[in-house]
Amino acid sequence: MFTPQGPTLRELAVQAMSSTEHGYDLLAPKFDRTPFRTPGRVLDAVVDAVRPLGPFGAGLDICCGTGAGVDALRGLCERRVTGVDFSAGMLAAAGASAAAGRERVADQERAAGPVVDWVRADARALPFAPVFDLAVSFGAFGHFLPAERPALFAQARAALRPGGLFVFPVPAPPPVGSKTYLTLWGFDTVMRLRNLLWHPPFVMYYRTFPLRDVLADLDRTGFRTALSPLTGLGVLPGGAPRCVLVVARRT
Repeated sequence: MFTPQGPTLRELAVQAMSSTEHGYDLLAPKFDRTPFRTPGRVLDAVVDAVRPLGPFGAGLDICCGTGAGVDALRGLCERRVTGVDFSAGMLAAAGASAAAGRERVADQERAAGPVVDWVRADARALPFAPVFDLAVSFGAFGHFLPAERPALFAQARAALRPGGLFVFPVPAPPPVGSKTYLTLWGFDTVMRLRNLLWHPPFVMYYRTFPLRDVLADLDRTGFRTALSPLTGLGVLPGGAPRCVLVVARRT
């Protein structure tokens, strides 16, 4: 599927019938060869929008997967970057990729960059003191039910210093009735049916993160929020951005 080196249809089916954690353990070795990895252009757009808000000393990538967001943070943070995920397989793939990258850079470049570390933990119970200046998350919120958002945001806030930023991109919803809308609606329907009939559940939904509700949850959790259009990712026919960056500051 997706590419000759990507997961097979059978492998994806086995993953989908596993728990969320074990499913990503299974997918980890081939995850970067799927469209589920955050595209580089999204990462670049977020970095460009966040850089003027710095400087940042320490950064945290929540639900880091194989490390795409950690790579983005390395260009923003001066001292330390931490990736946290509950999948041991994804962290192993992230660490292996980072090690391979270090072998390709010169010693002086390596010494000038931030220290990178990896932590296995659930995002709903982060084991960090408030030491981070910047926290990011890319493409992971579909793995949390709407009722879990306040606790998730509270954990992100608790890991930030006062005044620290929690940022993440949110794409515009597809027009009702469009092909993309029907595809996402169909996917979520199948996943809900699967989770009703099969255990353990695999939590992954595309239509459970409406921006208005997300901003309300952030405000109630103790963030002051703002939106920044990621115009580099394009605009809709009416002129609205295809994607915005949520910038939530710990008050």
